[in-house]
Amino acid sequence: MNLRMPTLEDIHSAFEQGEEAVVALFADVGKQVEALAGELQQQAAALKELEARIGKNSRNSGKPPSSDGYGKPPVKRTDSLRESGTKPNGGQPGHEGRHLKPTDTPDVTETHAVEHCCHCGVSLNGVAASGYEERQVFDIPAMRIEVTAHRAEITLCPACGAENRGEFPVEVSAPVQYGNGVKTWAAYFTHQHFIPVERTAQIFEDLVRHRVSEAVVLNAGAELSERVRPITDVIKEHLRRADVVNLDESGLRVCGKLHWLHVACDERLTAYEIHARRGQEAIDAANILPAFTGIAVHDHWKPYFGYEQCQHALCNAHHLRELQYIEKQYGQPWATEMAALLREIKKAVDSAKSDANHLPAEQISAFEQRYAAIVTAGYAANPRPPPDPQAPKKKGRPKQTPALNLLDRLRDFKPQVLAFMYDFRVPFDNNQAERDVRMMKVKQKVSGSFRTVEGAERFARIRSYVSTARKNTVNIFSAIRDAFAGKPFTPSIET
Repeated sequence: MNLRMPTLEDIHSAFEQGEEAVVALFADVGKQVEALAGELQQQAAALKELEARIGKNSRNSGKPPSSDGYGKPPVKRTDSLRESGTKPNGGQPGHEGRHLKPTDTPDVTETHAVEHCCHCGVSLNGVAASGYEERQVFDIPAMRIEVTAHRAEITLCPACGAENRGEFPVEVSAPVQYGNGVKTWAAYFTHQHFIPVERTAQIFEDLVRHRVSEAVVLNAGAELSERVRPITDVIKEHLRRADVVNLDESGLRVCGKLHWLHVACDERLTAYEIHARRGQEAIDAANILPAFTGIAVHDHWKPYFGYEQCQHALCNAHHLRELQYIEKQYGQPWATEMAALLREIKKAVDSAKSDANHLPAEQISAFEQRYAAIVTAGYAANPRPPPDPQAPKKKGRPKQTPALNLLDRLRDFKPQVLAFMYDFRVPFDNNQAERDVRMMKVKQKVSGSFRTVEGAERFARIRSYVSTARKNTVNIFSAIRDAFAGKPFTPSIET
């Protein structure tokens, strides 16, 4: 809108016409100024909203790190949600250090004899040694493919002349085949370290001087997936009976289309599910949350709240990121105070965990009062705009600022936000699920996309087994080898 100010001729003409003309002239100018002020106010609000949107990243909101783009700045220590501690750098007291120690049972011993006396030159051949100085070298011997020929005897019965044949082991079913060792290597490289199939074949050629085909690598994964299928069913059953389960989901590409990876886990178990949908249909297909009656920890994604037979707890790492965003973008002190309060409650919980399973009632009451006061201060700093009677009616919730959205969540879901304070079994955040999702995202970064849904499901099943074994301090290579041998690792139920 362009503001048209009256010229001297306009003013002179108005004065000649009389008082009413002068009043009308300046009234028109006032209307133009008022309209221009309203337009500037709208543009300022739009600019502020745009700045707020641009200011969001993975460190101050729930946006994934992949959305930061190539121009993301380096993470400053001052921007981290983790508070600086008083511990010195390096290993902490009680930390189990790892360094090379000599062994009492070396595999090979080489003796270096003394041939002549270093003083007079006399030969010392045949003279018994009076002692030894020992040094040990830890090394990897040269590796090669070992071929075992299985021969079944063919014997003619001297009584009746019938031909009798010996029986091969059950696992030896073809004239020429690879053994479980080769399959274990192939599955270990591709599913634990996410090495592509062709490069896995190259590793075989470089290390053991024998190149396997890509089909061998793929078939090893397919066989391992079937071997561990019963174990993944056991994992899901354990999770359905668990006290606390962490939940998360993330997108990934399958057949060039967006699919969703769902994870349910705790500190001992991991279960992945690949599905074309993100919502209730996929959660039901995973078949964990529908029968779960414990405490579900998640990031406030709405479909999770549809399962009312269980309790819910919210991830406070998400809240800290959003509070940091509001503090920096809007400069509101209540956000700083709420973040400090959540951290203070966490410290109190961590200090009390060794002696109790919940905080004292008076301490809980004091924290709740401070929590409510900060939320009230937040609403005072973010008054809701009055409804515009001329604005067209829209379905759903009216659009709000990020600060009001977070305040509504902190107010309406206070028991879920502070669940870690009421029950020490509940973690402060949902980092367990986010860590378990992260490894699958690494796989996607390496390969870009799964070519088939079946391949994605196989990979998720194997990763459920591998992740669970790792959490139970089981050697991953051994767990995969045992699965091929028909003796897969099975997690037990803690009592």
